[in-house]
Amino acid sequence: MANIDANALELSEKVVSINRVAKTVKGGRIMKFAALVVVGDGNGTVGFGLGKSGEVPDAIRKGIEDAKKNLIKIPMRGTTIPHEVIGAFGAGRVLMKPAAPGTGVIAGGPVRAVIEMAGIKDIRTKSLRSNNPCNVVRATIAGLASCMTAKEVAEKRGKSIKEILG
Repeated sequence: MANIDANALELSEKVVSINRVAKTVKGGRIMKFAALVVVGDGNGTVGFGLGKSGEVPDAIRKGIEDAKKNLIKIPMRGTTIPHEVIGAFGAGRVLMKPAAPGTGVIAGGPVRAVIEMAGIKDIRTKSLRSNNPCNVVRATIAGLASCMTAKEVAEKRGKSIKEILG
């Protein structure tokens, strides 16, 4: 993950899920909250964070702080991604396909939050296997991070961009 200065960007945040967790101790149960938050600038930069606290607002604040530490830059081709990709993390798998302008964001739940915060306008996605929001968000971020532009692929293979694009 590239180091991106979070202070220089105008970031917006979206809470994906809030989970109430309980720890059982001798005196009973201790309730806490875990908040999964996605932040992005709407221009190809996105990150996620997990915050845990006894109060919901504190958990969200901690999640935002964590997300700002884990920002990645996504290569985009116009309003979509450069190529089809499957992101994976744990049991979570997310299939992402580029779409023609005007298609819109076809995605559900956690994937939609990441895509919208990243600023991608046209994409088709399908969440495969796990529906655990944390793993789905991590899989989406992993897939977007693995996207490469034609220029990067050409440099890696030692070819020209015309040879890559055909």
